[in-house]
Amino acid sequence: MKIDGNLRSIQSGQVSEGQGRNNKTGATTPQGGASSGPRVQLSPLGSQLAGIEASLANVPVVDSQRVDEIKQAISDGRFKVNPDVIADKLLETVRELIQSQRG
Repeated sequence: MKIDGNLRSIQSGQVSEGQGRNNKTGATTPQGGASSGPRVQLSPLGSQLAGIEASLANVPVVDSQRVDEIKQAISDGRFKVNPDVIADKLLETVRELIQSQRG
């Protein structure tokens, strides 16, 4: 999995002064809970993105079991480093970065 440095972290529940909070239906209400004023609703894609973000919040960043397996393989001397694979992956990453800068 590659991490794109262009993505920004969004903190849920963060509301600047003068903005309303989203309720469960996706509509925004002014601060203080009043329901007067214009309504704003998320598009289906926005709602789907919010759901995906919520489900990803529960996924661990690191696969601890895989890390332990690699540690054990290193300790046992079974872990082999393949410099050709590392070089190929590094070049692939550089190509992707260059393409993303052009696009």
